[in-house]
Amino acid sequence: MHTLLSADQIQSRVRTLAEEIHRDHPNGVHLVCVLKGAFVFLSDLARALPGDCSLDFMAVSSYGKSTRSSGQVQLTKDFDSDLQGRDVVIVEDIVDTGLTLIYLQEILRARSPRHLRTCCLLSKPSRRKVDVAVEYIGFTIEDSFVVGYGLDYGERYRNLPYIGVIEE
Repeated sequence: MHTLLSADQIQSRVRTLAEEIHRDHPNGVHLVCVLKGAFVFLSDLARALPGDCSLDFMAVSSYGKSTRSSGQVQLTKDFDSDLQGRDVVIVEDIVDTGLTLIYLQEILRARSPRHLRTCCLLSKPSRRKVDVAVEYIGFTIEDSFVVGYGLDYGERYRNLPYIGVIEE
């Protein structure tokens, strides 16, 4: 494994993303974390956000124990919060094919938020299978399998403070 993004690079970018989100939602925002991979990112992002912020958590699965998305998205944990009329930002660890994010956006859009935006730490545009809106992007990366800072491989490596590339 080699380091792709250092802890300092990540923290600097998270602070900038928080400023951008606050600029667009000065009266507060409801962050919806996509578990498990985005929990570290959400934690740092929420602490960096000035002003009012509330949190919720959803879980989906499309990878299992593989390094490639199966293409099948399954909602494994939903939440009960009312999103109607609220400013909502989906917080995602990585946007790869875009299939998971499209699925989540459809589910949340049906709950009538005032605004629905997405913030991802990592984006892999070369892997997109669908055109999906992502308003806040931390880093655009090449097609490599990455771990650390919440991202895992077989439930390992989430605790790393940096993002590394697994070399197969």
